Amino acid sequence: MEMDFQKHNEGVKRVWDSYRAGKPIRVPMIIGCNPRMILLDPKLNIKNITFKQYIENPDIMIRVQMEFQKWLKLNVPQDAIMGVPEDGLPVVVDFQNFTEAAWLGAEIHFRDGQVPDTEPILNGDNKEAIFEKGIPEPFTGVYKKTVDYYEYFLKLQKEEFRFEGSPVKSVTLSGQGTDGVMTGAVNLRGVEIFTDFYEDPDYVRRLFDFLTEATIKRLKAVRKYLNQPEKSKGIWFADDSIANLSPEMYKEFVLPYHKKLVAELSEGGPSSIHLCGDATRHFKTIRDELNVKHFDTGFPVDFGWLRKELGKDVEIYGGPNINLLIRNDIPAIKAETKRILKSGIADGGKFVIREGNNLAPRTPMENLREMYKTVKEEGRY
Repeated sequence: MEMDFQKHNEGVKRVWDSYRAGKPIRVPMIIGCNPRMILLDPKLNIKNITFKQYIENPDIMIRVQMEFQKWLKLNVPQDAIMGVPEDGLPVVVDFQNFTEAAWLGAEIHFRDGQVPDTEPILNGDNKEAIFEKGIPEPFTGVYKKTVDYYEYFLKLQKEEFRFEGSPVKSVTLSGQGTDGVMTGAVNLRGVEIFTDFYEDPDYVRRLFDFLTEATIKRLKAVRKYLNQPEKSKGIWFADDSIANLSPEMYKEFVLPYHKKLVAELSEGGPSSIHLCGDATRHFKTIRDELNVKHFDTGFPVDFGWLRKELGKDVEIYGGPNINLLIRNDIPAIKAETKRILKSGIADGGKFVIREGNNLAPRTPMENLREMYKTVKEEGRY
């Protein structure tokens, strides 16, 4: 589909300028996705590159990164600058979501048709093993590899490496955030962590304390390496697995460690959090206790209720389920997009609609075009 990129980009600038000025003309729309869109789509991955090759070879990673960025800017309709920019394409040292668990000793697994992941290592009688090994040095194991790749990509940028004529615009080091203490515990201990809450709550607290200390040590080292201040105004973090907890369990077991993370790494906020699944019952506590003013949601989410719960001064990202967006059902996509926009979530002008959450490979672009068209029609203030 032909697009007038200049006209599109001018419109995008107006949308974001008005949004940031607190006088939005309509709800902005973004799409979150990553190079798995290339690697897990046979129509795009014509060289049959595997995730294992992508992770283990920096030359393959940077090429796939730039191929993805070019595809993104030419094909995915959203309120972002589109068209291949003359100043180049951004690249990220991309180790997906396995790095924290792998750094602490979990083995990385590569399975056909899937993103790489790890398996629990503290299951059964191994629950104490992590304390015996102690907190590893920040730039060891997988995190040494991320730094090696980062410095290699910077070297290629300096040498004016190009992909299909485009230079490297910027290089970002992965590992500057955290997937969260509860999520880390699930990755390392598996489902047994949920029975631990009842059978061995002291163990849960010891594990959470260990993981929080490890995260703070690592992130302070990363900030020092990047010549960043030890404390930023606010922080961005995630913790998807709190969706499995009651509000009482979150407050008792997890909130103290979220508070410690925020206190050690920020000046008090406001901060931002990403939470997949339906963790909305915790949002008010997180807002009040952690000064989080930006929530990036997954699904399922009752958007109308959430806006009433949090008020108009909290920024919320979210939108149609990715399982809907991949289906061949244009009328349903249009109806769901409209339903969300009219739910009350946009009251106050601090809502950005996006896929919920992280676009699935092989999603038809005509579905996103319909979603974008609906946002333009129904998302105006």
